[in-house]
Amino acid sequence: MLEKIRTFYEGDTALAHRFRYAVLCFDFVTIIFVIVTSFFERNLAVEVTDAIFGTLILLDFIVRFLLEREKGMMWLRLATWADIIAVLSFLAPIAGEGFGFLRILRTLRLMRTYQLLSRLRADFKFFRENEDVVLASINLGVFLFVMTGLIYATQEAVNPQIGNYADALYFTVTTLTTTGFGDITLTGPWGRMLSVGVMIFGVTLFLRLLQVLFRPSKVRHECEVCGLVLHDADAVHCKHCGTIIHIRTEGDI
Repeated sequence: MLEKIRTFYEGDTALAHRFRYAVLCFDFVTIIFVIVTSFFERNLAVEVTDAIFGTLILLDFIVRFLLEREKGMMWLRLATWADIIAVLSFLAPIAGEGFGFLRILRTLRLMRTYQLLSRLRADFKFFRENEDVVLASINLGVFLFVMTGLIYATQEAVNPQIGNYADALYFTVTTLTTTGFGDITLTGPWGRMLSVGVMIFGVTLFLRLLQVLFRPSKVRHECEVCGLVLHDADAVHCKHCGTIIHIRTEGDI
């Protein structure tokens, strides 16, 4: 039974790929849910939905734990603890509903798996041709979302200027871009440290995205000798070892 379940998480079948796409969509739905519900008062419908999401995430976590071959190493991964905090945020409101935003770290882990990346390359031409840009954009988006959620979770109860995710996102973006209008400021030493983190790490990621967008385009073709993957579009020889490479191109014959 366990091996059959493993095929869904690690297999290369069409059904396994559809399952991983479904998990990715589920992750995005939970993220949107966390954002949207921050604008409304909590009610029974929200509580029930919280419980459903939390139960499904918990079941997914248990299955992945059972499938893990090195269970000890699993506890050293950031995604593991992000899942635990996300489960608590949905199932135990005392943990702080705002911390449900950490679910996006699980989404980032899923996007980085070899199986999903290879499937995206095979299924979507746009992703094949712009993989570096897409992944750099995702990294920046994840940082924005995590910092926005962290600011919301830690400031919403103590800072009247942060009432929902929109306020927290507004502050994060203005700080990241060094615009700094000053109409929203974070309170306390912890708030100031968050501001510093947004400026330092955010600007670094932003510059990385710009570098990917404007640097000369590369194509992905693994050299059979040294394994170098990125090459110039018109390359004939591998820059690393000099081996002749045959990069597949598209065009009229």
